[in-house]
Amino acid sequence: MYGLLLENMSDYIITKYGAERWEEIRRLACVDQPSFSVHQVYPENLIGRLSNRAIEVLGVTERDFFEGMGVHFVGFVSQYGYDRVLSVLGRHMRDFLNGLDNLHEYLKFSYPRMRAPSFICENETRQGLTLHYRTKRRGFVYYAMGQIKEVARHFYRKEMGIEVVREELLVDTVHVTFQLTFDNRAFGLASLTMTREEKHLPVSASVLFEIFPFCIVFSSDMVVRSIGNSLMVILPDLVGNKITNWFDLVRPLVAFQFQKILNRTNNIFELVTVEPVLTGRPFDRKRSVLLSDESSSDCSAEKNLRLKGQMIYMDDWRMMMYLGTPVMPDLSSLVSTGLYINDLPMHDFSRDLMLAGTQQSVELKLALDQEQHKSKKLEESMRRLDMEMRRTDELLYQMIPKAVADRLRNGENPIDTCQMFDSVSILFADVVTFTEICSRLSPMEVVSMLNGMYSIFDTLTERNKVYKVETIGDAYMVVSGAPEREDNHAEKVCDMALDMLHAIKGLKDPSTGSHLCVRVGVHSGAVVAGIVGLKMPRYCLFGDSVNTASRMESTSEAMRVHVSQPTRDLLPPCYRLVERGEVQVKGKGTMKTYWLEGREADGRAAEAPRPEGDEEAVEEPPQPEDTARDGLELEDDRSVYSPVTFQEIAKRSLASSPKRQAAGRSNSTGSVRPLSSDVVGGGE
Repeated sequence: MYGLLLENMSDYIITKYGAERWEEIRRLACVDQPSFSVHQVYPENLIGRLSNRAIEVLGVTERDFFEGMGVHFVGFVSQYGYDRVLSVLGRHMRDFLNGLDNLHEYLKFSYPRMRAPSFICENETRQGLTLHYRTKRRGFVYYAMGQIKEVARHFYRKEMGIEVVREELLVDTVHVTFQLTFDNRAFGLASLTMTREEKHLPVSASVLFEIFPFCIVFSSDMVVRSIGNSLMVILPDLVGNKITNWFDLVRPLVAFQFQKILNRTNNIFELVTVEPVLTGRPFDRKRSVLLSDESSSDCSAEKNLRLKGQMIYMDDWRMMMYLGTPVMPDLSSLVSTGLYINDLPMHDFSRDLMLAGTQQSVELKLALDQEQHKSKKLEESMRRLDMEMRRTDELLYQMIPKAVADRLRNGENPIDTCQMFDSVSILFADVVTFTEICSRLSPMEVVSMLNGMYSIFDTLTERNKVYKVETIGDAYMVVSGAPEREDNHAEKVCDMALDMLHAIKGLKDPSTGSHLCVRVGVHSGAVVAGIVGLKMPRYCLFGDSVNTASRMESTSEAMRVHVSQPTRDLLPPCYRLVERGEVQVKGKGTMKTYWLEGREADGRAAEAPRPEGDEEAVEEPPQPEDTARDGLELEDDRSVYSPVTFQEIAKRSLASSPKRQAAGRSNSTGSVRPLSSDVVGGGE
C-alpha cells in the first residue's frame, strides 16, 4: 500500500478533528512515523490498524469515517496535480466512470506496485447506471463511495445517490455492485453521425498482422486462430490452443470469457503469460551485460510476457482481435523475453518509450547516486551540527542557568526572567594583597595564577552544589538558594567557604613562594535574581543582601570566614562559630558578626586554617585525615584543582605574551579589583 492513502487519512483526521486526535490515534495504533511518504510502500495492515483506532477515538461509524476520508481524498490529491487529471478524464460522469480503469493503468508508471481496483458500468439509463467495483482489498467500499460522490459534486456539479445492491467475496476479490442514481442525460444524447464516402480498400490478413505484430485473433470458444508476426516468433505453439491456457487476464478484474470481453471492449485489457517465455536465446557475456543486478536476481518473473491493449470484435470474422503491445519497463525485460527493438510496432511509441525509458533510467540512477552521496554528507553535517549545538548548550548553561536560558530561547523578555528569592546565602572571596602580588608578576603569570585558583573554586562549586555568579579580577562570588531554591543554602555556602580555605593552600605566589591567602565573607538574606540587558547577558543578583555580603568579605581577615548574624541563625549546631563582636560596617553601621572555625560532621575538617599571623600554621597547617572529600586530595593531588600550572601557561603563551614590564612600572592587570558592592547590589 502506497503512502498516498495513509497520508490522506492523516490529513483528513488532522483537518477535521485536530492534530491532537491524530497523535492519540497514532500512539494507540503503535505507529511511530507522524507522516508518510506518498511514493513509499507500507504494510497492508497499517491502514486497518489506524482506521480501527480512529473509529474508537473519534466515536464515529465505519461508514461515516471512510466516506468522509473518500470525500477528502479528491481535494487532498489536488496538491499533487491529480485534480487536473480527474477533471479531463471524461466529458460526462458516465465517461469518467468508464475511464477509471484506464486512469489506473496510466498511474502505474508512478506507482508500479499499485493494486488498483476495477470499475465496470452496465445497465445505463437516463436516471443512472449499475457500477461493478472489484478490488483485492477489503474494507474500502465506503471509501470508494465517498470518492465517487465527491467527484460527481466537484467536477460535474451533480448530486450522486449510491446504494450497495450486493457484496460478495470471490476467492481473493471483493465484488460490490452499486446502483448509482444521478442525472445521466448524456446517455440519451444522439451521437453525431459522420457522412463519408466509403471506398473498397481491401487489406490482407498478412498486412494486418505485420502492422500489429502482437495481435491475437481468437474465436468465441477462446481458441487462437492467428497471431502477429513478432508473437509468432516467441510463441509459435499458441495458434490452435485456447488463449486461457497461455495467458491470464490481469485487468480488468472479470472472468476471462468471450461474452465478458465483448461487453467491455471499452476497457484496456492486460494479459500475462502463464509460464515464462522460453526463447532459447544465447545469453552470452555481452548480452548479459544488459541485464541489471536486480533483473538477474528475479529473472523468471521478467521472462513472463505482458501485453496491454484493446479488444475489438471483428464482425466479418466473428472473432475477437486483441491489439496488444508488450509492456517493457526496460531493456532487461526485452532481453529476457527474447525480443528485439525491431520486433516492436512502428506505428506507436513502443520503441521510443523503450529507448527513452532506458536513458531516463540511467539518468535517474546517476541522480539517485548523487542524491545518496549528498544525503550522506547532509547526515554527517547534521551530526556535526548536533555536536556543536550540544557544545553550545553546555557553554551557555555554564554562563546562564538552564531554566533561565530556555526561557530566553523561547523569546521571553529578559526582565521577565527576574525572580524574588526570600532567603539565599551569598559568598564573596578575594585574594589578600592582590594588587601587590600583581606588581611583581607579568600579565601572563597573573592570568595563570587566577586560572589555577578559579579552576579549584569551580570544582568546589560542583562539589558543594552552589552556583557561581561571576568573577571580577580576584573576586569570586557564589550563591546558594538561587536560581534553584534550597532549604539548606547557608550550610552549602559555608561548606564551600571552608573548602576554599583548605584548597587555596595548594597554590603559591610565584614571586615569593608562599601560598596564596584569601578572605571570605558570607551573608544570608533576600535578593532579586535574573537577566538584565540584551547584549552579553549575565545572571545577576540585586539587593541589599549583596552589599552586606560584600562588606563581610571586605571586613574579613586573611584565611578566615566572616559570617553575619542572619547566616549564623540558619546554621545547625555542628558548625563551630566564634563571636567576633560588633564590627563597624560601611553603610550598615554596627553589626554583630562571627568567625566560622569549622564543622564537626560529615567527614569535613574540624578546624579552619589559622590567621596569617601564625606563620607556622600558615606554612604547614594541620591536615586532618578527612581533609579530602569525594576523592579530591587537596595536598597530595593538587592537579585536580589546578589542571594548568603557572609555568605551563607562561610557556605555551610565550609567543602572544606581552614583554615583562619594568619592575617599578605599574601593571594594568594588578589594578583590577572586584566589582564594587554598590554596583553589584544596586547601590546603598
